[in-house]
Amino acid sequence: MGLSDDPELQPLLCVLFLSMYLVTVLGNLLIILAVTSDSHLHTPMYFFLSNLSLADIGFISSTVPNMIVNIQTHSRVISYVGCLTQMSAFTLFGCLDDMLLLVMAYDRFVAICQPLHYQLIMNPRLCCSLVLVSAFVSLLESQVHNLIMLQVSCFKDVEISNFFCDPSLLLKLACFDTFTNNIVMYFAGAIFGFLPISGIFSSYCKIFSSILRVPSLGGRYKAFSTCGSHLVVVCLYYGTGLGVNLSSAISQSPRKDAVASVVYTVVTPMLNPFIYSLRNRDIKRATFRFLSKTI
Repeated sequence: MGLSDDPELQPLLCVLFLSMYLVTVLGNLLIILAVTSDSHLHTPMYFFLSNLSLADIGFISSTVPNMIVNIQTHSRVISYVGCLTQMSAFTLFGCLDDMLLLVMAYDRFVAICQPLHYQLIMNPRLCCSLVLVSAFVSLLESQVHNLIMLQVSCFKDVEISNFFCDPSLLLKLACFDTFTNNIVMYFAGAIFGFLPISGIFSSYCKIFSSILRVPSLGGRYKAFSTCGSHLVVVCLYYGTGLGVNLSSAISQSPRKDAVASVVYTVVTPMLNPFIYSLRNRDIKRATFRFLSKTI
């Protein structure tokens, strides 16, 4: 359905989303290149951060390029296979964001609550294993959604009330009762969504408890500053995701739901590089070093 039918708005939307897409891709690429080029940043925290940046690039690339092409060609048609592919990619990278935020919360928990054993616990083998498990779990969730949608062979409508193929909206188009499919989809979503957020919440409860036991104010600030950026990204990611779900449940306007989805799918991945780079001196130094070498 897209975001607007107003022909005068189409060029503006195209420029706006192309700019946001380029900023997101370039910002996350800079973080990846800065981390890989600076040996001082070859630590678990920055290893997970570079993987999160890669996931953000995939997340925004699953929806925005297709929307820009649709605006340019004045066509919003997508094939059945293309729709399933977009849905799978969107779910895969969205879940990977979830899992990596959980892994990063665990990394901060070990760094703050068990600092003497940090190097021993967060060894390269465990870090790679955590990323691989995150990728496997994300792939599993995306395929669960894919298998559910493959069961739908008849559609009562062919208009998706958003600018991308949202799994929940696709099920609403089925011309038969999808109660069982909905139960399976929401159950899978609850498991893959509840486990990361509960793990993050548990980690931060222990982190805050440990920080409060630090006697000096300076020591507390230093300990909290190591997880401040991650906490901001977690609040932004889950806050916008919750806002999208609430707005779709309350609002009866598909256009408003689509606009709310923009914040979750476009704005959040774009802000992540700024949050980490502006609040992190090491990232800023590494980025300037990399750019000076390149230029």
